[in-house]
Amino acid sequence: MAKLSKRVAKVREGVDRNKLYDLTSAIAMVKERAVAKFDETIEVAMNLGVDPRHADQMVRGVVNLPNGTGRTVRVAVFARGEKAEEAKKAGADVVGAEDLFEIVNGGKIDFDRCIATPDMMPLVGRLGKVLGPRGMMPNPKVGTVTTDVAAAVKASKGGAVEFRVEKAGIVHAGVGKASFDAKALEENIKAFADAVTKAKPAGAKGEYVKRVAISSTMGAGVKIDPSTVRPA
Repeated sequence: MAKLSKRVAKVREGVDRNKLYDLTSAIAMVKERAVAKFDETIEVAMNLGVDPRHADQMVRGVVNLPNGTGRTVRVAVFARGEKAEEAKKAGADVVGAEDLFEIVNGGKIDFDRCIATPDMMPLVGRLGKVLGPRGMMPNPKVGTVTTDVAAAVKASKGGAVEFRVEKAGIVHAGVGKASFDAKALEENIKAFADAVTKAKPAGAKGEYVKRVAISSTMGAGVKIDPSTVRPA
């Protein structure tokens, strides 16, 4: 068995890997151990009782975190004319049509989230091989294909987080920074858990939320009692 480094051993100290902590205690433990020289991201991971290989068990959605994510999100919008102007006024970082298509198709992606108006999807759809693997393909189900580009841009800038279950049945996301106060992190985590719970697919059978854990970028994972992440 590989020997743990002193740093890893230190951040794991005091964390019982077999115990389920309540959300408040878990947040305190993770914040205390986020000692890197940068503001670590706090992440939540939920293990779900689904098999995403089946279409009726796919879990996907978007949630607006009440306290934002703490990170600067660069937003690109595929739009023309009036909608392009609306996107620019709303704060979009990159706006374009065929010109933006050529840039992205060439492999240059200097944004974190992509939005498109419905009329642009025949063009954007050709970027599936580029945007798809990065999880950036606009999709009406998560509000990134819309005629209300201004609202979509503001939501993306303000803390909208997309989630999609992975092959192993795990869904995860960054829900804040270690510098956030405990209450803000608790509200964000509960909002995320609530959105995932509401996205329960029709094909899911038995226990839906099996395990929940939170961690910081460089810290140890802390397992949480699933019942404590449900909104009051």
